[in-house]
Amino acid sequence: MSSVHRSRRSMLVAALGALATTSGLPALASDTGRQMPRVKLALAASQSLYHLPLTVAEHMGFFRQTGVQVEWLPHESGAQALNSVLNGQADVMAGAYEHLFGLHQKGLPYQSFVQMSRTPQVSLGGSTRSGKAWRSMADIRGTRLGVSALDSTTHWMACQWLRRHGMSQDEVMFVEVGSSTGVLDALRSGSIDALCNPDPIMHWLEQKNEIRLLGETRTLTGTRKVMGGAVPGASLMTHTDYLQRHPERVQALTDAVVMALKWLPTAGLTDILKTVPPSHWSWDRAAYLGAFEKLRESYAVDGLVRGEEVSRAWQVHAHLKPTPSPSRIFPERTFTNAFAQAAQSAQRLRSRATG
Repeated sequence: MSSVHRSRRSMLVAALGALATTSGLPALASDTGRQMPRVKLALAASQSLYHLPLTVAEHMGFFRQTGVQVEWLPHESGAQALNSVLNGQADVMAGAYEHLFGLHQKGLPYQSFVQMSRTPQVSLGGSTRSGKAWRSMADIRGTRLGVSALDSTTHWMACQWLRRHGMSQDEVMFVEVGSSTGVLDALRSGSIDALCNPDPIMHWLEQKNEIRLLGETRTLTGTRKVMGGAVPGASLMTHTDYLQRHPERVQALTDAVVMALKWLPTAGLTDILKTVPPSHWSWDRAAYLGAFEKLRESYAVDGLVRGEEVSRAWQVHAHLKPTPSPSRIFPERTFTNAFAQAAQSAQRLRSRATG
């Protein structure tokens, strides 16, 4: 084992030791040298830009480099992806941070261990086929509003837009349309009047003049307008029991995602096309790249979760889904930075070793 790998290993042990003192997890045992096994990862909108860090980590070979094999379990919505974790079909979920609030309200100790974005990365717009002028968000009142699913980030963000503009959730009819081909079918058939979804589909519809955009959380500016500041977006999350039993798998996933996050700010459009499979953008390469440019700043820079951003997201979520006992939620218990911090230390060691 190289000196760099031994040093990295020592830091991982130290980080997990610190994690044990705060969440009851044991420190990592000695290195067995065995190869990382397969991890089943559930996610929705798998070909969207929402999960671009995972796509990069897979196709740049970062998962392979860190010693983990990922088995992808795609779903039409985050709610479905979460259910696959809860019923044991998946080990880890990639999805909206807000899912953790609902889990903790139910007494389920899940945690985010690496953050992939710092905005919700969804937009809301009205269909130009409906004949409405769509002058402002107020025009959304009384419409059939398409979301990927109830209790998904598209649903929660639509509710937040309504709230910010003085409307209640009952003033629209939510229609579940998924996050793939069903979106276009619903929009073009007239089954929905408006849509809240991630990119690149929203950017593509906007470019084709099929959607009149009313609100966006692609950018930090757009997110501040509706959320009051930055909030955690897409994250990898799992049960604390999984963190305890498989810390090396979790660290390998985290290392690969952090490597992808470090690569993304330096990537040119040609780099994106070389890395992302054609199936993700072949229907409209220009729209995919245009959407990426709008989203570039939304990706996390280091994988760390910021406590103040979690608190802000919880304050918003608590207004959207009030419960009889909000004191049960402790936002700081919904995440751990031990793995992302270890990944950062490993990157610094690699940089020094290669420099």
